[in-house]
Amino acid sequence: MDEKLILQEPRPIRADALKNHELLLETAQRLFNTHGVDSVSMSMVAETAGVGKGTLYRHFPEGKPQLCTELINTDQRDLQERTLHRLRTQQDDPLGNLRWFLDEVVAFIGRNRELLFSGVIDKSSSYLVHPAHGWWRQTIRGLLMQLRPSIDIEYASDVLFVMLDPRTIRYQYVTRRLDNEQIVSGLNDILDHMIA
Repeated sequence: MDEKLILQEPRPIRADALKNHELLLETAQRLFNTHGVDSVSMSMVAETAGVGKGTLYRHFPEGKPQLCTELINTDQRDLQERTLHRLRTQQDDPLGNLRWFLDEVVAFIGRNRELLFSGVIDKSSSYLVHPAHGWWRQTIRGLLMQLRPSIDIEYASDVLFVMLDPRTIRYQYVTRRLDNEQIVSGLNDILDHMIA
């Protein structure tokens, strides 16, 4: 066997590169919040962050869609960490945990609506089958199983999960003119009927 084919450990990311990465994400988020995703160019992000376009594209070689995806992924990881912490520390309250989780997911979509609905990120695949959202359904399913194992858990999980699809939430924001509080209230009404 050729010794040269042995995989080497990846080089650690330099501190200045990591700092630039965080600076670019923070700058982009601030600009998107102020001007809207569609109005912000990559040049504007680089200039506002005080870095060259080469630095920006070294971090995000695929451009704005990659930058937007990274912002969503960062918030998604934070949501996942907070959810795991909540489930570990509040194990004896599955109903409270499920209500908390539904509220947190709606808040996540609300916080990221500019990114999710801007058209910058490819929408060709369904959010429902996207791996990043699969854990939402698993969390719902696990908590419903603790609450009421006698119901059709798979179908009940799907009902709540489909109601959390960002396109469903967008319809409720735009067409129905609902806010997060009304959406969460409706989800909790559905949940109450499921477990009654």
